[in-house]
Amino acid sequence: MRSSPLPRMSRRGRVTIGVLVGVFLLFTLLGWGVQAWTDWLWFDEVRYTQVFTGVLLTRTLLFLTVGLGLAAFVGGNLWLAYRLRPTLRPHSLEQATLERYRMLLAPRIGTWISLTAVVLGLFAGLSAQGRWTQWLLFRNGGDFGVKDPEFGIDVGFYVFQLPFWRYLLGVGFTAVVLALIGALAVHYIFGGVRLQGVGDRMTNAARAHLSTLVAVFVLLKAIAYVLDRRAMLLEYNEGAKLYGAGYADVNALLPAKEILAYISVVVAIAIIVFSNAVMRNLVWPGISLALLGVSAVAIGGIYPWAVQTFEVKPSARDKEAPYIQRSIDATRAAFDISEVQTKGYAASNLVPPPSLATDTSVVPNVRLLDPQLVSETYTQLQQVRGFYDFGPKLDIDRYSVENKTSDYVVGVREINYGELTDQQNNWINRHTVYTHGYGLVAAPANQVVCGGQPYFVSGFLGEKAQEACSSQAEQIPASQPRIYYGERMQADDYAIVGQTEKGKNAEFDRPTPTTGGEQYYTYTGEGGVEIGSFTRRLLYSIKEQETNFLLSEAVNDNSKLLYVRNPRDRVEKVAPFLTLDGDPYPAVVGGKVQWIIDGYTTAATYPYAERINLQQETTDELTNRGTFQLARENVNYMRNSVKATVDAYDGTVRLYEFDDGDPVLKAWNKAFGGDLVLPKSAIPADLAAHFRYPADMFKVQRNLLTKFHVTNPGDFYSGQDFWQVPNVPDAPDSGQKQPPYYLFTQFPNQDAPRFQLTSAVTPNGRQNLAALISGSYVDGQPKLEVLELPDQTRISGPVQVHQQMTNNATIRTELNLLSSNQAQVQYGNLLSLPFADGMLYVEPVYVKSNQQDAYPLLQKVLLSYGDGGSYVVLANNVSDGIKQLVEQGKRAGQGSTPPPSGETPPPPTSPSASPSASPSAGAGSPPPSGDLAAAAQRVQTAIAEVKAAQASGDFERYGRALKALDEAITAFQQAQQGNPAAPSGGNPPATPAPSSGG
Repeated sequence: MRSSPLPRMSRRGRVTIGVLVGVFLLFTLLGWGVQAWTDWLWFDEVRYTQVFTGVLLTRTLLFLTVGLGLAAFVGGNLWLAYRLRPTLRPHSLEQATLERYRMLLAPRIGTWISLTAVVLGLFAGLSAQGRWTQWLLFRNGGDFGVKDPEFGIDVGFYVFQLPFWRYLLGVGFTAVVLALIGALAVHYIFGGVRLQGVGDRMTNAARAHLSTLVAVFVLLKAIAYVLDRRAMLLEYNEGAKLYGAGYADVNALLPAKEILAYISVVVAIAIIVFSNAVMRNLVWPGISLALLGVSAVAIGGIYPWAVQTFEVKPSARDKEAPYIQRSIDATRAAFDISEVQTKGYAASNLVPPPSLATDTSVVPNVRLLDPQLVSETYTQLQQVRGFYDFGPKLDIDRYSVENKTSDYVVGVREINYGELTDQQNNWINRHTVYTHGYGLVAAPANQVVCGGQPYFVSGFLGEKAQEACSSQAEQIPASQPRIYYGERMQADDYAIVGQTEKGKNAEFDRPTPTTGGEQYYTYTGEGGVEIGSFTRRLLYSIKEQETNFLLSEAVNDNSKLLYVRNPRDRVEKVAPFLTLDGDPYPAVVGGKVQWIIDGYTTAATYPYAERINLQQETTDELTNRGTFQLARENVNYMRNSVKATVDAYDGTVRLYEFDDGDPVLKAWNKAFGGDLVLPKSAIPADLAAHFRYPADMFKVQRNLLTKFHVTNPGDFYSGQDFWQVPNVPDAPDSGQKQPPYYLFTQFPNQDAPRFQLTSAVTPNGRQNLAALISGSYVDGQPKLEVLELPDQTRISGPVQVHQQMTNNATIRTELNLLSSNQAQVQYGNLLSLPFADGMLYVEPVYVKSNQQDAYPLLQKVLLSYGDGGSYVVLANNVSDGIKQLVEQGKRAGQGSTPPPSGETPPPPTSPSASPSASPSAGAGSPPPSGDLAAAAQRVQTAIAEVKAAQASGDFERYGRALKALDEAITAFQQAQQGNPAAPSGGNPPATPAPSSGG
């Protein structure tokens, strides 16, 4: 009887190992089971169970199919190698050494083979289940209706078929290599392959087995060469600095790949024939493999290199021209910029025209509120309680109020659980009391009141606004203003809602400013997972690792659980195949607050199209400041195919088809039953009225247009006409790009004002203005427009304009007065507005006190016209600034010399146009008397009041003081004009520096 070479494990040891393995499997399976069950309940709540079951079923089938397939192939070859072992082996030291391994393996060879196959299959299955997106597109994808320029194959093959074919080929190579290595090891251990001894080093059976596996590997290599020919249209062309096959690829590498494919087939046949049928040795198969290697180097490497070096490089511009044209056309089609409308804009007018003062389409709609800066203002003025928050950046939308459409800065008053006090931050308060925010707060973007505050028109906590600086009634009313789902919600910010057992309202609703009390509320929406039963409470107690689900009286038969409360996370879970825009925004639609999120379908295998990194292309100054940073995803096809909404009250998610011609979205919709995405015709009109051109899509298109606006291959190759996105105007050394900005305005060649996303670009390596790019919707369709300036334009770009305006001698003095040890100046969006064949620049100037809890307030507006330096003013508001610009233009038209850059003559109505210390004109001038003296005294009194208000920190008093100072200065100037004895050009004293922005 043959004894086992290993000592037997004791019964206690086997039991211990069994218990440990059982506990591990129990907790692993329990965790998976709880996660799967709660996911099912969540998907059932939002009515998208087809996504849950579709993804789960696809992952499971791929795991089983690929895992079992690879395990069966490798295990079968290992078993075959064992069955083909020789019965007699020559005696040698080598065989004597291997005998101990044979004694270990042979008694349980089936177990060892099965264990090896299972482990390899497990890893292969885990890898395969992550390819569920590729499989669903492979199975459900259709045609694009566009053929590639080299092979004439529909683009759908590259987007839907090629990625999965290449993955399967990789699995095939992996399986063959593992089988070959494993079979070689088994043959060696059991004597089929020998390194020592007399006679053949390999038995006929082992040679046939191993040579067949090598032949299969070579045949797979032939298939790889065929797929590589198609994939070459996706590779980077170093000669042209673009993606797609170039001259050397098409004329040298493509034929080489075809030849190598045929050689691979011949070599595979030769390996089988010479190894088993003719000579039955490995000499000729080895020669065949060597021939394949030499051919791969010579035909696939040296020959294309020679063509590239000696034929293409000396005349690359001409040789690569057709292939550059392919890349240009493909990129413009893949990123939906082929229909961009480019129109010339002479920008030849450098003098402010009189029509500025009477304009009704551009000037009245100039946006003054910067959504990033005024977020602090919203928080301080509309917060009411410390745990309310508006986030670091607000949003821009447009509304029609009293039959007038304009853009509004909007924000949602949300709960920020991080701001709860220690007393408030316990489990009961966090999850059952402080469950929601209240109200969408909006203010017109072109209007300020009360010393620079936004004019709030909605989101009031009471029935009517009590603040004197706000509308007295809701102008954008929401029938359900409560916010249970918002951007401030984190993954663990779940809420338990529902009537208490005693029938009392338990959720803090809002404070009541009129009475000083507080109101409470009970959620009545359809959203949420019911957790009234003991089973559900136990389930979520395990999921959240929280015993209060079982022990707390706050959880009862009426309770519902709201979780995944961030709108972006919610849509991402429902539609995991979408890439979501980083800036969701709220809108009042049909009386309800809805979050609107733009969804993109992307691909990385569009032939000849430029490949970009989404994170890199969409990062700018605002990234991670109220927006989400996109993932590092490389794509070369992108469509804004979906508009998704999330109800801020009950969490209802809806996906609307926006690009009804996108083949990728059609494939995904088909993959999940055909009704996952609602048709475009189902979009409500009042919802469509709030759609805006998505920011991340615009950034990608804008960045591509900096190069791909050039459509001539020769000009593209030279790169002389390329543009660049300027840096942030007030911090150009930061290296951060200037974000695009939303405006409700009218550009040249537009019939009426539109809500559009706009960005300025400058020539590559220079700072003057090259073009304005805008994106808007016209009749529900996206429209990109480019206003291109002449190459040698004198119009300055954003960075230059900001420097010219702020370095102006007079303006610099006033800005220094605004900033002090107690306050700082902050600049809002620098807006580039084409007007009357010239360029109007507007930049709001905010002042923020250094005191605790201070907030920025709009105090001045910088304006310039023309080249950015000749006509510059710093005014109290846009209206005054426009009047001053027009006055400067009139003086220039009357023959006076335009003011040079860096020096601006004091305008007659500017309240702070000169840093002079007193109304007197200077030495030799007669002292003021009568009305003029009284006006001067009034100015001095007003200045004293401003200083006193600064010291007190009273924002309202400071605002009143500034207003009184403006009136006093105006009265002084009028008295000065009416006094012939007064010196010409006299100016009132400068406005003192504010300390608090009030």
